[in-house]
Amino acid sequence: MATEIYRDAWGIPHLRAGSAAGLARAQGLVTARDRAWQLEVERHRAQGTSAAFLGDGALAWDRFARRARLDDTARRCFADLESQDPETARWVRAYVDGVNEGLAGGTAPEFARTGLTPGRWEPWTPLGVWLATHILFAGFPAKLWREQVAAHLGADAIGLFATDGPGTSGSNGWLVAGERTVTGHAVIAGDPHRWIEDPGVYQQIHLSCPEFDVVGLAVPGVPGIAHFGHTGTVAWAITNAMADYQDLYRERLRRTGAGVEALDPDGVWRRAARHVETVEVAGEETVEVEVIETARGPVIIGGPEGLDGDPADPSGAPVAMSLRYPPRVTGDLGFGALLPLLRARRVADVDRAFDRWAEPVNVVQAADTEGGVLHRVAGRVPRRAAANSLRPVPAWEPGHEWRGWHAAPRAGLTDGVAVMANQRGPSGPLGVEFAPPHRADRIAALLAREERWSAADMPAIHTDTHLASASPLLDHLAALDGLTPGAAALRDRLLGWDRRMDAGSADAALYAAVRAAVVRRLAAHQAFAALCAPPAYPDILRPWLALLPRVAFALEHLLRAGDLYGIDRPAAVRAAIEEVAERPPAGAWGDTHRLAPWRALEPEQPHDEPGLSGDHDCVLCTSGVPGLTDRAARGPAARYVWDLARREDSRWVVPFGASGVPGSPHHRDQLPLWLAGDLVPVVTDWTRLEKETDV
Repeated sequence: MATEIYRDAWGIPHLRAGSAAGLARAQGLVTARDRAWQLEVERHRAQGTSAAFLGDGALAWDRFARRARLDDTARRCFADLESQDPETARWVRAYVDGVNEGLAGGTAPEFARTGLTPGRWEPWTPLGVWLATHILFAGFPAKLWREQVAAHLGADAIGLFATDGPGTSGSNGWLVAGERTVTGHAVIAGDPHRWIEDPGVYQQIHLSCPEFDVVGLAVPGVPGIAHFGHTGTVAWAITNAMADYQDLYRERLRRTGAGVEALDPDGVWRRAARHVETVEVAGEETVEVEVIETARGPVIIGGPEGLDGDPADPSGAPVAMSLRYPPRVTGDLGFGALLPLLRARRVADVDRAFDRWAEPVNVVQAADTEGGVLHRVAGRVPRRAAANSLRPVPAWEPGHEWRGWHAAPRAGLTDGVAVMANQRGPSGPLGVEFAPPHRADRIAALLAREERWSAADMPAIHTDTHLASASPLLDHLAALDGLTPGAAALRDRLLGWDRRMDAGSADAALYAAVRAAVVRRLAAHQAFAALCAPPAYPDILRPWLALLPRVAFALEHLLRAGDLYGIDRPAAVRAAIEEVAERPPAGAWGDTHRLAPWRALEPEQPHDEPGLSGDHDCVLCTSGVPGLTDRAARGPAARYVWDLARREDSRWVVPFGASGVPGSPHHRDQLPLWLAGDLVPVVTDWTRLEKETDV
């Protein structure tokens, strides 16, 4: 059977082949044709070579990638895959063959602008792309923040700032069992919240061969469909479990004539692996990076001489920290789950496939056409001392080693419904900080309003803009008296507001302006002064250490705490509303709350930034940083509705389009639908598709 490439009306690729390997090759080929620039950016990021064509702005990432040994870990994991699962290794190789074939004719305009020539993908490159995409998902830099808070405010202060931090990625997802749907079959819906990138981080695709026929959202550069898929008889989806599975170790290092040694828990100095790598930087001199790895893991912060400008930790020893993360320890990135997911026919098959999952750690929901449902955590979380999960721990002290793996928690449904939104749910025993419960509670409340639901009803939940987290600030406003007439009128207006963060709402804009003013005042208070200047950690980790975003996302806790280090919160709220009353925003929420996607290279012709509804605690989770910017860099990177009654009634959408090529008719054609909350039909009838080519 020839391998065939079809397209639907939205340019989404539909691939049909005679074998799984032939299909993988076709997936790699079409992905390279549609997203050559994106693939090459991701390959270079995984290798730590992106500064060579993106310049100095990419150097911080490249340093981190080199020191964290991302490419070397990908090589190790692929070698393990070849040994333990040769079928999957061959399948990955077939995908890479397709990518290389597609890149050979790559003509993306970004290549000409940067002088980059598409390079060659190696068999382990998809594993490197996966690892680079997810290495920061567990938010290990938050341990540096907690250490700073504890050092300056005391350990009790850590909980005040506990929330969905700036480095995490979340999602909404909900499963409605057949007993609660109009068809008698389950519906799964949701939206992954990630950095909005152009081209998008998810690729809509249809993969068909004699073994399986699956539609879903693929990660460009990685074969198969890992996160969100529908095989016709079973469907699955994930959210970030907010689990803690990476550790930072304070290391004591010393130089010797032979290299570098690290002090181990048994009191013995042992040789650490060490070498130097050179990073090329476009338009600049090359940069040397010292790569050190101890028995715990790669040293990603400092070294034998400490940090530049901050050479010692509180004990007086030079600062050096190593990162321990599961794939580096085990040599397994979980790719053994990918083929079994494509072949799944029932919930039990999905369950067994996710037993092989490694990272990131996710909450999984699945349902099949026979009424089976699944709600579980998947991924590898080490057992170790509680202190490891909170802050960096001393490598030279016993008691901080890993001791096996946690069993994956499972959960059931309540009244035929399961909701996952990064809250403290089934993964509670595996994490430290979780998202506030507002999104999960709101989804559950909306689902409780109707006895029966259909796939067509789900976009109304996707786009809900109610902001429950507004309550603490509004309560403070309600308690104020003696305001100036303008501020009193503004206060009364906000107390009557419907609490919906709609793009066209002037009231939402007023609330956001008051909130931002409160955040700035709290962050500027002398009580938090010591948190304004964190140690000179690598730039890639600095977003987790910035005070103002921490105050912004923890505002609920800070306003409700019994005492806040002597800060007069009513006075701060009073000053904020007086400020906004004197200079109110002129327009609606969407005038400042605008989409600001990340691009490796800004387009020659800038695109308009459309106004957005939603906010970081709405179901429609579009996140700016209150007090800093209303522009949203994070939000729904896709939306999906999987219907188990008829797959053809399923729907999906991405923020831009199926193509990553500027100027293509399918580069941004889904953006109006995404903005409106509309979805694109999932097409699986080959007679409704247009054939593009045989390969």
